[in-house]
Amino acid sequence: MLPSFIPASEADAAPAPRFRPVPWSALETPQDVELWIDQHNASLQEHIGAQETGYGVCFALAVGGNIYMQTSGDAIFLDVDADAQWVAPLLTAATGAEAPAGQLWVLPEDRLVQLILGLSTLIASTTLIVGHRFGGRHRQMAA
Repeated sequence: MLPSFIPASEADAAPAPRFRPVPWSALETPQDVELWIDQHNASLQEHIGAQETGYGVCFALAVGGNIYMQTSGDAIFLDVDADAQWVAPLLTAATGAEAPAGQLWVLPEDRLVQLILGLSTLIASTTLIVGHRFGGRHRQMAA
């Protein structure tokens, strides 16, 4: 039985999310993007354990939908959810990559600055993520 001072609805509520959305400020120059990348990488190093998989960032788009991004030493993985498929032509224009048959985009690492610049005015917020299944497989953070 619950103590009388804790409402049942609060006791049954899911735990608070580990990471919270951060409002986005549009980036205007490649230098702005490089600074954001450095800050994002520092946040990952600080908050994500080496044993965790499926880590990255979720870009919540202002018009609707989410793009989940993870980078590795040689590639960028974008998981574009169904509500964000409208952004595919912009992704193609910004990166020069053709749209994949599914929702997982794999781009060369050297397209990251162009990608972020292209998306920048469309992003409402970002959230660090862990446990996301990029293309059905988990990727582990390098130590």
